[in-house]
Amino acid sequence: MGTILVVAEIQKGAIRESSYELVAVARELAESGGHDVNGLVIGSGVGDLATDFASKGAGKTLVVDDVSAANYNVDIWSKAIKAAAESTGADLILIANTPSGWDVAPRIAAGLDCAFVSDCFKIASLDGNGGNFVRRVFNGKLDAEVSTSGKTVATVQPGATAAFEGSSDGGTEALSTDLSARASFVEIKLAESTGVDLTKADIIVSGGRGVGSAEKFPEVIQPLADALGGAMGASRPVVDAGWLDHPYQVGSSGQIVTPKLYLAIGISGAIQHLVGMKASNFIVAINKDADAPIFEVANVGVVADLFDIVPALTNALKAAKG
Repeated sequence: MGTILVVAEIQKGAIRESSYELVAVARELAESGGHDVNGLVIGSGVGDLATDFASKGAGKTLVVDDVSAANYNVDIWSKAIKAAAESTGADLILIANTPSGWDVAPRIAAGLDCAFVSDCFKIASLDGNGGNFVRRVFNGKLDAEVSTSGKTVATVQPGATAAFEGSSDGGTEALSTDLSARASFVEIKLAESTGVDLTKADIIVSGGRGVGSAEKFPEVIQPLADALGGAMGASRPVVDAGWLDHPYQVGSSGQIVTPKLYLAIGISGAIQHLVGMKASNFIVAINKDADAPIFEVANVGVVADLFDIVPALTNALKAAKG
């Protein structure tokens, strides 16, 4: 029996949804392989968050609670995670594939002299000798299964699985370690966030280059999203053109989403976009090009001018709601 260490990430005073997705991955592996699951929470004044994390699937959770860890610092996080891995004897260390995850995970692997696999969307198996990890390569055109030997550090795509919704008994335990760092933050200024966290949306209405202009998104795409009670998204060409900001982008270089309903409007279906949304539960595509690749993954395809279909659909939804 081994141990899986799940590293929580805190954003705006709360543990990120992606951390509970890591818990879901760890719990599934634990059930099939007989592993223990432990959590790690790093920050300042994070005792309550750690208790919550422990009770929502993370099991026994180690806590590094220090004023020097109030803001993300790669030196502090590296030392804390390495100490937690050594304390728990972790065979697998799971970190979300976020900007801080990209930064710290390779350092942990180097510090522990162990295997490192980045940007997984599935872990096929895990045993005492290593594991099998599935990740996309060549801009999502292929899935590669990577086998590791021994201890492994892995980052997992946010949105690759649903967040764990069960409970666990484990409690928390303070972890003491050297938190000295070579660098420190003088000041952090958070830019005002635009858009929404699409990974949490049950319904997403995305527009592509076929929408035609920035002005058409609030006129055509957003009203349909509002009528469905969903969120608006976009393909990369829309963001590259400056029509919408990056938080709206769905795809391999944007957000990986798994909503219950995904509407792709005026989106041709480049592989980079398909990577970000093809795991959606139900996909509806509207495009006037009958040969558009988006129809290969759609459950329902409508070959028509979006300006004929979308406003009519929006009006019908509004009428149905009274």
